[in-house]
Amino acid sequence: MIINYLSRSIMGVAAPSIMDEQGISNEQYGWITGAFQVGVMLQPLAGQFLDTYGLRIGFAICAMAWSMLTIGHAFVSGWFGFAALRGLLGLAEGSAQPAGQKLVAEWFPARERGTASGIYNIGASFGAVFAPPLVAAAAWMGGWQWAFVVAGVCGLIWAVLWFRVYAAPAEHPTISEEEREHIAAGQEAALSASVEKAPFWHLLKRRNLWGIALPRLLADPVWGMLSFWMPLYLAREHGFKLEQIALVAWLPFLAADLGCLAGPALALRLQKMGIDLINARRTVFTIGALMMTCMAAVGMTSNPYVVVGLLCLGGFAHQTLSVSVLTMASDLFRRNEVATAAGFAGLAANLGVLIFSLSLGGLVDSVGYGPFFILLGVLDLFGAAILWIVVRKP
Repeated sequence: MIINYLSRSIMGVAAPSIMDEQGISNEQYGWITGAFQVGVMLQPLAGQFLDTYGLRIGFAICAMAWSMLTIGHAFVSGWFGFAALRGLLGLAEGSAQPAGQKLVAEWFPARERGTASGIYNIGASFGAVFAPPLVAAAAWMGGWQWAFVVAGVCGLIWAVLWFRVYAAPAEHPTISEEEREHIAAGQEAALSASVEKAPFWHLLKRRNLWGIALPRLLADPVWGMLSFWMPLYLAREHGFKLEQIALVAWLPFLAADLGCLAGPALALRLQKMGIDLINARRTVFTIGALMMTCMAAVGMTSNPYVVVGLLCLGGFAHQTLSVSVLTMASDLFRRNEVATAAGFAGLAANLGVLIFSLSLGGLVDSVGYGPFFILLGVLDLFGAAILWIVVRKP
């Protein structure tokens, strides 16, 4: 996840340099980010691929593909070329979340899934944390292109290691029988893979699929803002130079790492207080949504330090609620459906980012950033309401 989000975050950090060097407008940059989101929206296909061929082979292929495409960024020019490459990159990188949820469903008892999801989701934030200093170092080495090359090579190395070492619990050569029994005993019998996998269109009829997908549609635009637009916002609205962006742009993602751990810890605490698993996850999402209202104030202040502080709180709140709804895919669907269900929820999440990015790219020059930050502050409140109304416990 670190390598995956490092690869996708480099474009946002390098955007001011790339746009100035190649004469790319805000609207054209909106299409570049939109193309990536269109590619990532095909996560259900990635999920079906992983459910069909398994994590060991399927995820290794996906990682090799996104790594080669990342390296390709160093050799492309023009906004249309970047848009085409970003679309393909999104298609390959969209495998990460479905793979993560499938792994969590296979390897962890129900009570440990939230913490496991929080830990692997730290990778998303760490990848974004490493992007600003990597781009700054690449600029010092001679150009932003080196950042894409380094991230791509790291991905290729990782894919080979994954293929060599990964195995499911039932097939792992070094796992003890005690650990294998511990995993099996803590998983819901109703969610086992013993029943034949339902076709994708049958999953679309289940209210729980829409119950986790719609809150992600409303929640993920804030991650798109932090990943793709925050460096540009700091540069254009607050006069930040590349070295200043490298110093502060990673802070909201560090706060998001803390949110990845805080959300599952709070959910586990609520379970110890007698609240069942699904209601604990919904409660944590609601608390995160209330904290997210801080984003509405970002566009109302001219103090750059206050702006960065509010963005940090927003990053913490987002991952607190995001990891809760992400983990619900493994709480509500059978083992041989988890990746597909997580992929559909990922489609909805990236559709939200796509709509947000295209709207921001087309309107920011005329209305400014303020209305978009206000929107980010309230969307998750609607997501929380959907989570409570639509989702049914298995």
